[in-house]
Amino acid sequence: MSTILETSELPAVFDGVKLAAVAAVLYVIVRCLNLKSPTAPPELIYQDSALARFLLKSCPLLTKEYVPPLIWGKSGHIQTALYGKMGRVRSPHPNGHRKYLTMPDGATATFDLFEPRSEHCTGEDVTMVICPGIANHSEKQYIRTFVDYAQKNGYRCAVLNHLGALPNIELTSPRMFTYGCTWEFGAMVNYIKKTYPQTQLIVVGFSLGGNIVCKYLGESQANQERVLCCVSLCQGYSALRAQETFMQWDHCRRFYNFLMADNMKKIILSHR
Repeated sequence: MSTILETSELPAVFDGVKLAAVAAVLYVIVRCLNLKSPTAPPELIYQDSALARFLLKSCPLLTKEYVPPLIWGKSGHIQTALYGKMGRVRSPHPNGHRKYLTMPDGATATFDLFEPRSEHCTGEDVTMVICPGIANHSEKQYIRTFVDYAQKNGYRCAVLNHLGALPNIELTSPRMFTYGCTWEFGAMVNYIKKTYPQTQLIVVGFSLGGNIVCKYLGESQANQERVLCCVSLCQGYSALRAQETFMQWDHCRRFYNFLMADNMKKIILSHR
């Protein structure tokens, strides 16, 4: 009799283990996908001015609630991974011309120039001078997508290739790009100003590029001539605090730090 009772209780025990396992998996999925995070409009911090009011009126998306794609849209990790894979297939390939500039120390700076594919809505000549993120260049997916959209809306685009970032361009001086050097970006802007004396400039910087363009504009008032505005996206502000943050495991920061450091090592070693 005791044997029969023991065997009859085993299925119930297994069912409890299965339920616990399913509950654990669901909990991990909810946490990883960030499904409990509520949607909300972005927090805007700005000084009241005519330009700020114009931007808010022209870009109503800034004040609307962000509604991400279902299931996976609230996870920044999954969005990054999907774009990294899908972007290789779906990202456009705008046609441009590569320009080479010899710097005073013998370094060879390069940038890609893309002409507009339609007339600008104002009828004026406007050029976006773009500085990509760390170790990036004009062939990256997010840059190609941005340039393609800008061309369709009547903008000329000049995209800096960070010194040493392109695998098929050899260094001609004993240095590569750094976090604070604005020489190559300045040379590209000067080329655009001389080649297109009628054009107005919109300065755009992504991540590390945001630091470079803001530093460039602040170095000399002459650098601000013919600049309509500057847009800095995802710019870092404190290298020391960022270093401490990237060494943490929260939100996989240390993993991303490893990926970026590994990419930098590959670029350095490719020029040894």
